[in-house]
Formats: sequence, structure tokens, C-alpha cells
Amino acid sequence: MSKFDYQDLVCDIPDYPEPGVIFKDITPLIADPQGFSAVIDELAEHFLGRGITKVVGAEARGFLVGAPVAYRLGAGFVPARKPGKLPREVISQCYALEYGTDEIQIHADALTPDDKVIVIDDLVATGGTAVACAQLVEQAGASVEGFGFALELAYLNPRDVIAETFGQEVFSLIVVD
Repeated sequence: MSKFDYQDLVCDIPDYPEPGVIFKDITPLIADPQGFSAVIDELAEHFLGRGITKVVGAEARGFLVGAPVAYRLGAGFVPARKPGKLPREVISQCYALEYGTDEIQIHADALTPDDKVIVIDDLVATGGTAVACAQLVEQAGASVEGFGFALELAYLNPRDVIAETFGQEVFSLIVVD
């Protein structure tokens, strides 16, 4: 159970980015000083004491949540970016979205086999982006220690997708059934 009531700070945007999709807009949540602080603090607190050395966050809203969580954990932050955005050698992973497909990349030298990594994002829908991030972690030889999200669309069964591939813990502050 969350210590902060987030529900009023998440807006539903129907038919965005395409018809039939209900987009969960967290920008009011991150614009609210208490709400944003609570998200970062609660996600970081959940993973404290686990020896996390790196946090991976997916472009672009995963940066907003992942980087401050990494800071709070005393860990490094690794941005998972869209193709063509990183200047050095990369490793890539394709994945399915709720409404299409995409690809993400990290620098090939961003992680080492000694790294203990969590994947943090603002939202998990189908689980495709989170799984792709975790697959990049594994490609780099590091270990995936868990997943954390500000918001989970449980009706799309992302926990099943993540468990099927990784079996790691999924921690979400807001769960929408």
C-alpha cells in the first residue's frame, strides 16, 4: 500500500496516441512536488539495501523516474534510448508495445557482469519495454534484480509477461485494474 494518494494526479487521455488507447498521463504527478517526491522516495526505498549498482530507464519518461531513483540508491543510471540517439557502440533490443513495435539501445559498455540492475519506468502496460530493458541488461552480462514502476496497467497483464521471461519482482506504486 502506497503512503501517498497518487490517483488524483494521473489523468486519463482517451484515444491517445491512437484510437482505443487510454493514455495514462503522469505529468500532473511529476509536476506536483509532493507527488513526485513520493514516487521517487517510495520506489527507491523499496530497493534500498539490495546492492543495486545501476538503474536502467527507458526513453523518455523512464528517465524522469529512473535517474532520481538511481541517485537516491547511490547507483548509476543507464538510459535505454531509441536507435540513433547514443553516440558510441550500442546493443539493441526490439520489443512490442501496446500499440506497435519499437527498439531500444544502451551503450555496449554501460553495464558489467558485476552490476546488479533494476529496471525503473513511469508506467508498465504490456511489459514489452521492461522486458526489452532487462534483455539488454542480460546481453551486457549484468543481473536483473527487479522492476519498479510508478503506474501499472494490470488489465494488460504485464506481470505475467515479466514473470514469463524473468521471474523477477515487480513493484508498482499505482495499479490500475
